[in-house]
Amino acid sequence: MRGLLAAAFLLLAGMAGAEGVERSPRPPMNPALLAAPGAAVDPVPTLVAAPTLVAAMAEPVVPEPAVARSLRPKPRPKALTDRLAGLKAGANEAGLDLASAPAPDPEVTEAPPLTRKEKRKKKREAASMEGAVCGIPAIKGEAIAPITSKVEACGVADPVRVTSVAGVRLSQAATVDCSIAKSLNAWVDEVAQPAFDGKLVELQIAAHYICRGRNNVKGAKISEHGKGRAIDISAFLLTDGTVLTVKQNYNKLLRKIYKAGCGYFKTTLGPGSDGYHEDHFHFDTSARKGGAYCR
Repeated sequence: MRGLLAAAFLLLAGMAGAEGVERSPRPPMNPALLAAPGAAVDPVPTLVAAPTLVAAMAEPVVPEPAVARSLRPKPRPKALTDRLAGLKAGANEAGLDLASAPAPDPEVTEAPPLTRKEKRKKKREAASMEGAVCGIPAIKGEAIAPITSKVEACGVADPVRVTSVAGVRLSQAATVDCSIAKSLNAWVDEVAQPAFDGKLVELQIAAHYICRGRNNVKGAKISEHGKGRAIDISAFLLTDGTVLTVKQNYNKLLRKIYKAGCGYFKTTLGPGSDGYHEDHFHFDTSARKGGAYCR
């Protein structure tokens, strides 16, 4: 009985001791590293850096120079080469010459289609140029063949036969060059028509191209009329039928438009200028070194 009690006591004591053991979080030692009983334990070896490694760490690190890249293009991929060869072979069979075909221009693109407004504008511009000469829609007439003459100073290289300027008709078609046609068109549009409040409908033309001397004087220097660079105006017809002549109606209004002509023509001659132009305005576009001659 006593033996059984002693055995039970020893069993309980062992269980209590086992529960009181402190568990360590450190991993167990490798059995191979455990020293045998009584054997001397070697100290932990000290790591010594190799001399070459120490020297390399002491010296500054110099970056390696960049390798120069070749400018030569990379070889064409084999798949692309085979593809081009196949296209060329097919073109040869079809009789096409790919070498002579022009390369497409990447910058050239098709113009966008015109809008309705742009089409109407283009149509109006085309209509306004019908019957126009000298590149100005408001100058109507026709281009004619060059005028030659036995007189050396006469003739017109590029003559036009003008029938109206700035919407105002001429009493007769005037044969002139484009320099006088453009100046007359501008003068009528910017000076004469506004002065008559838009009622001017016709210019009475007294003279245009004619090979003669100045002021019809025999033996005189050839007039600008003989070169197609002059025109004479004798009267103005209005919408109500009124006719204002230079000879009989040289009033304040006609003086105003005559004086303004000096800004459009190189020469302006009229009543009181030289006795030869009492019944008409003479306008010309002669090339003068001293500037405009207005009297």
